[in-house]
Amino acid sequence: QGQLVESGGGLVRPGGSLTLSCVASASLFRMYVMGWYRQAPGKQRDLVAEITIGGRTTYSVDSMKGRFIISRDITKNTIYLHMNNLRPEDTAVYYCNVVPPIQESWGQGTQVTVSS
Repeated sequence: QGQLVESGGGLVRPGGSLTLSCVASASLFRMYVMGWYRQAPGKQRDLVAEITIGGRTTYSVDSMKGRFIISRDITKNTIYLHMNNLRPEDTAVYYCNVVPPIQESWGQGTQVTVSS
């Protein structure tokens, strides 16, 4: 079904920034809408941002608008999530997948912790 490998998470103070990366197999990256999902402790995994093959972006969470930017590099089969002005409520494991997700393609995710 294709592979997805996320990286770039870490511990950051409120107001800080991180950039997450997701390398996808070519079969996924070039055929589907790609998205970033996140799962906070005790909560379900939700789609937070997506980018189409044509580069159109959509953000599912109002609080992210203006703070998070999803982008992609076609030459590297990679999508990014640039996160600025991070808040404690952004703490979660972040995953990438196609939209809608392919269950067999979930990767390990990358942990983002926002704390002072």
